[in-house]
This record gives sequence, structure tokens and C-alpha cells, in this order.
Amino acid sequence: MVAFRREKYVPNGGPAGGDGGRGGNVIFKVDSGMNTLMDFRYHRKFKAANGGNGANKSMTGRSADDLVIPVPEGTTVTNTETGAVVGDLTKPDQELVVAKAGRGGRGNIHFASPTNPAPEIAENGEPGEEISLSLELKVLADVGLVGFPSAGKSTLLSVITSAKPKIAGYHFTTLVPNLGMVRLDDGRDFAVADLPGLVEGASNGVGLGFQFLRHVERTRVILHLVDMSGIEGRDPFDDYLAINKELEQYDERILKRPQIIVATKMDLPDAEDNLQEFKKRLNESQDSQTDVPEIFPISSVTHTGLTELIRKTADLLDTTKLSDLEKPQDTTKQYDYKPADSSDFHISYDKEYESWVITGDKIERLFKMTNTEHDQSMLRFARQMHGMGIDDALRKAGAKDGDTVTILDFSFTYVE
Repeated sequence: MVAFRREKYVPNGGPAGGDGGRGGNVIFKVDSGMNTLMDFRYHRKFKAANGGNGANKSMTGRSADDLVIPVPEGTTVTNTETGAVVGDLTKPDQELVVAKAGRGGRGNIHFASPTNPAPEIAENGEPGEEISLSLELKVLADVGLVGFPSAGKSTLLSVITSAKPKIAGYHFTTLVPNLGMVRLDDGRDFAVADLPGLVEGASNGVGLGFQFLRHVERTRVILHLVDMSGIEGRDPFDDYLAINKELEQYDERILKRPQIIVATKMDLPDAEDNLQEFKKRLNESQDSQTDVPEIFPISSVTHTGLTELIRKTADLLDTTKLSDLEKPQDTTKQYDYKPADSSDFHISYDKEYESWVITGDKIERLFKMTNTEHDQSMLRFARQMHGMGIDDALRKAGAKDGDTVTILDFSFTYVE
């Protein structure tokens, strides 16, 4: 604000315009009660409030409250323009500043000097950051169930947890990941995610599995379900190799995690013979230095082998950490000082409007902070442009006395 001290019997009071308040940051905060990003489907634009205006008697305006936006655990925030990951929100109450507020503009008390003791200069507030973001939710589960469609993932989940996934006798019954909690008699528990069926070529976008491969990144132990019944004429070992190939092509680090082969549908005819053939081919395919994955034959219908599988899974979880993918994200933004040069602005000529157009982040920011209602503020802006070399650049570009020059929505006349 531009203001002056006016008190009775106090001559020459001097400037007394206060500063504006700081704007609000935009912050994402993990809310453990949220399970989806559905709220963002209908509300896509978020704007924090501006700070309050400065007042006379050197009073600073009120700073705005930060805009805190709740997001579910497992949300990955990505800059849509650069593709860079801004942050990974995986812990309860974790916060991430995604758009930084601008400071409040300075009142005329800051511009007083011996040569100008009564300045009529005030700044507008600094523009806050604007950013376009993409939010992606990755399921937070300890154990992931992977396998071809109809391998028995949903049936196993419904038996060992209280989850009620849709189960039917056709492929791709599961359209979204299902979560369930397994609780053991010894007090241990873990979360299991039933991920929609993968097919060959999933890592390249084939089938439904491509949409859900990212959820495997969060899991610490993988239960690889293989249908041993052979009722669809498929070869169990070929299915096993195909799924592992898709996981490796998506992220080779996934195969470094503990994996248990779960031989399903062992209550059906020919399943035992197919299992023996599977074990034989698996042993032949492994290198001498590579450990052969443990195989647990089960039947979700008769509940055979489920207790041993759950205990083994819990034991593996106790000794496994997701260290390879838990690299901390550096969410601190670096602001490097750059000396003023021609890269701070760009000059072009608009033939339609017959005007020279000045663009650039720095010059536009300076203009937005200039209060155009006061002549002294405009003179200060003119000195800033001269210091950046814009006068010389316009002259070299061919600007003549009387030409129109435009910055954003403001136009003025160029004078030699």
C-alpha cells in the first residue's frame, strides 16, 4: 500500500504503507481414511487464497492459510509437463508442498530514501507457482497375487481374507485390484492385493494387466499363481515363464523380490501329474547359482495347503524390506541465481496488432509485481527494463520512435 502518516501536530510524517501478506501454499497431505482418487475426478483445479492487502500505519496484511488437499496413501504426484516425479506419498499424514506461495508486495515504507523521502511506490504481490499435476494411486499391499486370468487369484483372496471379490468362470472377471487382510493365529497380519490377470504382452499394453502392473511395485512378496489343472489346454510352465517375462520387462527389480509359486486347483484331475512335470522343467531351467522358488500346492475349494502357504508368506514378509524401491524422493525445489541476460526476455513482432511483444518469465514476473496505478512505480519498472537491456534489444530488433510495445495485457509507446 502507498500511504502516509497523518497525525495532528506531527509534520512530515513520512511513508506509512504496509506490506501485503504471503499467499497460501498448496499442500498434499496423506489421509489414511481415503481409498481412491475419485474426488479429483470432479474437482480438478485448486487455488490457494491470496494474502491480505497492506494497510496504513505500516500494518502488514494477513498471510493466507495454506490449502491442504487430502490424498490417499500410495499417491504418486507427477508433473504433467516434464514427466518428473514431484513426490511419493506413502506414509500417514505425510505432506508435500506442490505449489509455493508468493510473498506479499512491499509497501512504500521500503522505498524511502534521502533523495525520495515520500515515495509513491508499492509492489503487487509476487505471483505464486502454478503447476499441472497428474495423480496416480498405487495399491499399498504387502503381498501381490499375480498370474494368468482364471488362475484362482480372486478365489484364494476370498478364502484367506474377508474380501468378497467377484468370482466367475470367465477371464478378466476382476477389473480392479481387490485388497484383503490376512490375520494369523500368532497375531501377525498382512495385506494382500488380488491384481487383475496379466497376459502375454501386458508390459506393452496388452490386456487389462498393463493398467495394474504398477501396483506390483509396492508389494514385498509375490505369490505367483499357476493353474495346474490344464483344463484350458494351457501349459503351466509356459504360463509361469510368460508372467515372469512381463514383470521383468516392466521393472527388472520386481523379480529380485521373494516369489512363491502357488500351484492352484490341485483338487482337479491331472493336476498332480502336471505339477510333477512343472517341477521337473523348473529345476532344469534354473542355473546352479539361482535358488529354485518354493512351490506350494493348494486347493482353494478344499482349503488344502492354505495354512502352510500363509505361514510361509508371513515369514518371508518378516525378513523382506522394499529397499530397492524405497529411494527417498527429493521434494525440495532448487532456485539457482542467474545474472540478467537476454535469456530473461524474448522480443517478437506481432504483425496482426502491429506491436512489439516482450515475453519471458522474469520480465513478466516483474511486471505483475508493478503497481500500474502509481507513476513512480511505472518509472521504477522502466528502470528495471533498462537494466535488463530491453531498451537496447528493442532498438537492435528495429523498433522505432512511436512503436507500440506489449507486455502481457499492458501496452505502451516506445520512445528513443
